[in-house]
Amino acid sequence: VQLVESGGGLVQAGGSLRLSCAGSGFTFDDYAIGWFRQAPGKEREGVSCISRRDSTTWVAASVKGRFTISMDNTKNTVYLQMNNLKPDDTAVYYCSGSAAYYVNSVDYTREYAYAYWGQGTQVSVSS
Repeated sequence: VQLVESGGGLVQAGGSLRLSCAGSGFTFDDYAIGWFRQAPGKEREGVSCISRRDSTTWVAASVKGRFTISMDNTKNTVYLQMNNLKPDDTAVYYCSGSAAYYVNSVDYTREYAYAYWGQGTQVSVSS
Protein backbone atom coordinates (compact mmCIF):
# COMPACT_ATOMS: atom_id res chain seq x y z
CA VAL A 1 0.00 0.00 0.00
CA GLN A 2 1.40 3.36 -1.01
CA LEU A 3 -0.07 6.84 -0.75
CA VAL A 4 1.50 9.87 -2.42
CA GLU A 5 0.29 13.42 -1.82
CA SER A 6 0.77 16.32 -4.20
CA GLY A 7 -0.58 19.79 -4.82
CA GLY A 8 0.77 21.69 -1.84
CA GLY A 9 2.37 25.10 -2.16
CA LEU A 10 2.39 28.73 -1.08
CA VAL A 11 -0.73 30.84 -1.57
CA GLN A 12 -2.10 34.09 -0.27
CA ALA A 13 -5.01 34.19 2.14
CA GLY A 14 -8.24 33.73 0.25
CA GLY A 15 -6.61 31.56 -2.39
CA SER A 16 -7.23 27.93 -3.31
CA LEU A 17 -5.29 24.72 -3.65
CA ARG A 18 -6.27 21.19 -4.58
CA LEU A 19 -4.40 18.38 -2.90
CA SER A 20 -4.26 14.94 -4.49
CA CYS A 21 -3.66 11.58 -2.83
CA ALA A 22 -2.75 8.86 -5.30
CA GLY A 23 -2.94 5.31 -4.01
CA SER A 24 -1.41 2.08 -5.25
CA GLY A 25 -1.38 -1.49 -4.04
CA PHE A 26 -5.01 -1.47 -2.94
CA THR A 27 -8.51 -0.61 -4.14
CA PHE A 28 -10.00 2.64 -2.89
CA ASP A 29 -13.44 1.06 -2.73
CA ASP A 30 -12.17 -1.12 0.14
CA TYR A 31 -10.55 1.67 2.16
CA ALA A 32 -11.41 4.80 4.08
CA ILE A 33 -9.13 7.68 3.09
CA GLY A 34 -8.41 10.52 5.47
CA TRP A 35 -6.65 13.87 5.32
CA PHE A 36 -4.81 15.08 8.39
CA ARG A 37 -2.64 18.12 8.98
CA GLN A 38 0.08 19.12 11.39
CA ALA A 39 1.09 22.70 12.01
CA PRO A 40 4.44 23.58 13.66
CA GLY A 41 4.28 22.95 17.39
CA LYS A 42 0.83 21.39 17.21
CA GLU A 43 -0.57 17.89 17.20
CA ARG A 44 -1.76 16.29 14.02
CA GLU A 45 -5.48 16.80 13.49
CA GLY A 46 -8.10 15.30 11.25
CA VAL A 47 -9.32 17.48 8.39
CA SER A 48 -11.56 15.27 6.28
CA CYS A 49 -12.24 11.67 5.36
CA ILE A 50 -14.18 9.68 2.81
CA SER A 51 -15.23 6.07 2.54
CA ARG A 52 -17.28 4.83 -0.37
CA ARG A 53 -17.37 1.45 1.33
CA ASP A 54 -19.20 2.93 4.31
CA SER A 55 -20.89 5.81 2.44
CA THR A 56 -19.17 8.20 4.85
CA THR A 57 -17.73 11.65 4.42
CA TRP A 58 -16.66 14.05 7.13
CA VAL A 59 -15.14 17.50 7.22
CA ALA A 60 -13.78 19.18 10.36
CA ALA A 61 -15.76 22.14 11.67
CA SER A 62 -12.72 24.40 11.24
CA VAL A 63 -12.73 23.90 7.46
CA LYS A 64 -16.39 23.19 6.77
CA GLY A 65 -17.71 25.24 3.89
CA ARG A 66 -14.18 25.82 2.59
CA PHE A 67 -12.74 22.32 2.05
CA THR A 68 -14.31 19.54 -0.01
CA ILE A 69 -13.18 15.93 -0.25
CA SER A 70 -13.87 13.77 -3.29
CA MET A 71 -12.79 10.46 -4.77
CA ASP A 72 -12.08 9.29 -8.30
CA ASN A 73 -12.06 5.51 -8.18
CA THR A 74 -10.99 5.24 -11.82
CA LYS A 75 -7.74 6.97 -10.89
CA ASN A 76 -7.43 5.61 -7.34
CA THR A 77 -7.13 9.20 -6.20
CA VAL A 78 -8.71 11.29 -3.46
CA TYR A 79 -8.79 15.07 -3.71
CA LEU A 80 -9.03 17.79 -1.09
CA GLN A 81 -10.23 21.04 -2.63
CA MET A 82 -9.29 23.90 -0.32
CA ASN A 83 -10.88 27.30 -0.93
CA ASN A 84 -10.69 30.59 0.94
CA LEU A 85 -7.49 29.49 2.63
CA LYS A 86 -6.43 31.17 5.86
CA PRO A 87 -3.01 31.51 7.51
CA ASP A 88 -4.23 29.05 10.18
CA ASP A 89 -4.47 26.40 7.45
CA THR A 90 -0.69 26.42 7.15
CA ALA A 91 0.52 22.88 7.89
CA VAL A 92 1.89 19.69 6.44
CA TYR A 93 -1.06 17.77 5.02
CA TYR A 94 -1.03 13.98 5.14
CA CYS A 95 -3.12 11.44 3.30
CA SER A 96 -3.93 8.20 5.12
CA GLY A 97 -5.62 4.90 4.40
CA SER A 98 -7.63 2.53 6.58
CA ALA A 99 -8.77 -0.97 5.76
CA ALA A 100 -10.37 -1.35 9.18
CA TYR A 101 -14.09 -1.24 9.65
CA TYR A 102 -15.61 0.87 12.43
CA VAL A 103 -19.26 0.83 13.37
CA ASN A 104 -18.96 4.38 14.69
CA SER A 105 -17.97 6.65 11.82
CA VAL A 106 -16.37 9.06 14.30
CA ASP A 107 -13.45 6.64 14.49
CA TYR A 108 -12.49 7.53 10.91
CA THR A 109 -11.72 11.05 12.07
CA ARG A 110 -8.99 9.75 14.41
CA GLU A 111 -5.36 8.91 13.62
CA TYR A 112 -5.56 5.44 15.19
CA ALA A 113 -7.97 4.31 12.47
CA TYR A 114 -5.29 4.66 9.77
CA ALA A 115 -2.44 2.23 9.19
CA TYR A 116 -1.04 3.75 6.00
CA TRP A 117 0.33 7.25 5.56
CA GLY A 118 1.82 9.36 2.81
CA GLN A 119 4.91 11.51 3.18
CA GLY A 120 2.96 14.75 3.46
CA THR A 121 2.77 17.92 1.40
CA GLN A 122 3.39 21.43 2.71
CA VAL A 123 0.64 24.04 2.50
CA SER A 124 1.63 27.59 3.41
CA VAL A 125 -0.85 30.46 3.47
CA SER A 126 0.45 34.02 3.74
CA SER A 127 -1.60 36.87 5.17
